[in-house]
Amino acid sequence: MRFLHSFAAPLLLLAAGAAQAAPSSWGFEDAKLTVTAKKTGAKEPDVRQFNDKTPALPTPVVFDSSDSLKIILTAKENGKGKRPHQAFLVLREPGSGLEAPFPLTVKDNGKATVEIKHSDLPLQLAIATAPLKASLVLASFGSSAGLVKDVFDVDVVRDPAAKPLVYEKPLRYGKRDEIHHIFRDDPKSPPKLISIVFVFAVLATVPLLLASWGIVGGNLSHLPTALSAAPVAHSTFLGSIAAMELVFFLYYSTWNLFQTLPFIGLVSVSIFFSGSKALGEVRRRRLAGER
Repeated sequence: MRFLHSFAAPLLLLAAGAAQAAPSSWGFEDAKLTVTAKKTGAKEPDVRQFNDKTPALPTPVVFDSSDSLKIILTAKENGKGKRPHQAFLVLREPGSGLEAPFPLTVKDNGKATVEIKHSDLPLQLAIATAPLKASLVLASFGSSAGLVKDVFDVDVVRDPAAKPLVYEKPLRYGKRDEIHHIFRDDPKSPPKLISIVFVFAVLATVPLLLASWGIVGGNLSHLPTALSAAPVAHSTFLGSIAAMELVFFLYYSTWNLFQTLPFIGLVSVSIFFSGSKALGEVRRRRLAGER
C-alpha cells in the first residue's frame, strides 16, 4: 500500500506536465453549411453540419447561379471559443490551383459567419468544370498551430439561359513575333514645275519694286555718296541680304535644317549690325537735307 502511494504523486505530476506540454491548436465546431436559392420555394435548402474532427463531406455541394452559400461555425483555440487573426474560406480550382479567399466575420467569442453569392466568384472559378475544393483556414499569432482543413467540394452550376462567361487570358510578357518597321520616306522638295512657277512669280515683282521706288522718290544717284560715306556698312548689308537668299536656296536644294540654322543665325547678326550702320548713315544725310 505504501508502495502505491509512493508512485501516485509522481504519476500525477507527470500527467499534469504532459498536459501542459501538449501543443495548442486552432479548430472549430458546430459548423453549419446552408445553400439556399434567392427565390423562395425554388428548391429545398441544402443544410449540412461538420466540425474539424469529421472528414470532408462525401458529396459535393451544388452551387447554382441563383444560390447563396452560408457557413456558421465557432472558432476555438485549444478548445475555447476565441477570435483568430485569420479566418478564411478558400475555394480552389484543383486543375489550375487558382484560389479565392473569402474572409469570415468573427466575434470575440469565436462565432464566425461567411456568405458567398454566385456573383462573388471570380470568373476563373465561375466557369470551372470540375468541383471546387473548399477549405477553412484559421490561424493567429502565438504558439498555437493553425488549421487548414478541406471541408467540402462545390459543384458550380450556371443557368443555361444566362449569357455565357468567356475568360480571356491576360497579355503576359514573353517572346513575341518579330516586328518589321516600315519607316516613312524622307521629305522631298516639291516638283520642279511648281518651283519654277513661284520663281517667275517672284521675279515678276522686281519691275514692280523698281517702279514703286521711282514713285516714292527713290534716287539711285545717291548710291556712290552712300558707298563713299560708309562703304563697309552698305556693302556688308547688301552682301548679307544676298547671302541670306543663297542660304535659303541651299536649304531648298541640298542642305537640311541643322545645316541651315547656324548660317541663318550668322547672316542675321551681320544684317542687324551692318544695317544699323547703313541706316544711320542714310538718316544723317536725310537730316542734313541731302535727300
